[in-house]
Amino acid sequence: MAPQLVTLGMFIIDTFEYQDEDGNPIGRSLPSQIGGGGTYASIGARIWLPAEKVGMIVDRGDDFPAAIQEKLDAFGEEMWLFRNNPGTETTRALNSYRGDHRGFQYLTPRIRITPKDLIGTILERPATLHFICSPSRASAVMSEVQADSDWKPITVYEPIPDRCVPKELPALIKVLPLISILSPNAEEALSLLSMPQPPTKSTIEEACRKFLDLGVGDDGHGHVIIRSGHMGAFVANRERSAWIDAYWTEQNAEKVVDVTGAGNSFLGGLAAGLLMTGEDIFEATLYATVSASFVVEQFGLPTLTRTIDEPGTEHEQWNEDSPRRRLKELQKRLGMVTD
Repeated sequence: MAPQLVTLGMFIIDTFEYQDEDGNPIGRSLPSQIGGGGTYASIGARIWLPAEKVGMIVDRGDDFPAAIQEKLDAFGEEMWLFRNNPGTETTRALNSYRGDHRGFQYLTPRIRITPKDLIGTILERPATLHFICSPSRASAVMSEVQADSDWKPITVYEPIPDRCVPKELPALIKVLPLISILSPNAEEALSLLSMPQPPTKSTIEEACRKFLDLGVGDDGHGHVIIRSGHMGAFVANRERSAWIDAYWTEQNAEKVVDVTGAGNSFLGGLAAGLLMTGEDIFEATLYATVSASFVVEQFGLPTLTRTIDEPGTEHEQWNEDSPRRRLKELQKRLGMVTD
C-alpha cells in the first residue's frame, strides 16, 4: 500500500556557524547534523505513524556517514528510499547565525526531487504529498501530479522562505487553486502579501482571508494554515477558522531549544493527523502541534525509544514522552476533552 505521507523535500547534512553582530565567531560549534525540510516533515509524521506509512527519497553520496545511516535506520528502515549517487557528495548546507539573522547556504549541488521520481517505487501515489519550493516550481510539481489521472493526493505546499517575497505573489496565485493546504509561517505570509511586520493575530487572520480569497484549493475547498510560533497556528477555510495553541507557549519558553525544522515537522504531523481524524483539518492541526513540540526541544531530531509492557505490547516514546499524552493535554487545554 502507498504511504500516507511522502515528502519531496531533500535530505541535507547540516553544518553550523555562529557569529556576533560584527561577524566574529562565537559559541560552541555543533557537529554535523541530519537536516533538510523533507527529513523533518518525515519525522513529524513518523511520530504518529508506523515507518511504512511515511516515505522520503534520500540521496546518498560517496561521503554518506555511517553514523547518520544508523540514526535514520533507527526511525524505521521502511520510511527511507535511498538513492546512491556514485562520484558525488551528499547534499550539505551551512546554517549561519549572525546576531538575530539566520542565513542558509548550500555547500554542494542540490538534487531536486519531483513527483516523477516516485513512479515505479514503493512511494508511488501517496495519500498526501508535501513539498517545499518556490511558487513557480510548485506549478511544475502540480503539473506532474495532474499528469497522473488516477492520483488525487492531498497536497501540502510549504513556500520556501527566501521566495516568500511580493514579486512571487503572481506565481503563487497561479498555483493556489491546485493546492489543498497552503502553509507559510506568519512572517512569510505577511511578506508575500506586502503586509506590515511583525505579525499580530489580527494581521495573520487577515492574511489567511486574503489567501482564501485568492483561491486556495480546487473550487475553493482548500485550507490555509499560518504557523505562528508561540502564538500557535491559525487554521482557516471558507466555512470555519480557529487558532490552535502552540504546545510550548511563552510560559514554557525554556523548553524551546532550537526551532529548526519545527514548521516542517508540523506539516508532517498534520498529514498523519488527517489520516487519524478522517481528514478533519482542525483536529489534525493538534497532531501537527504535538509533532513540532518534540522537534524544538533539542538541536537536531528527537529521540525515539521503544518499551515493551507486561503483555508484550511495544510502545514508542519520543524524548521519553508519549505523543498521545501530549495530544490529550492539548485537547484538554482547548476544551475538546474532559477528565
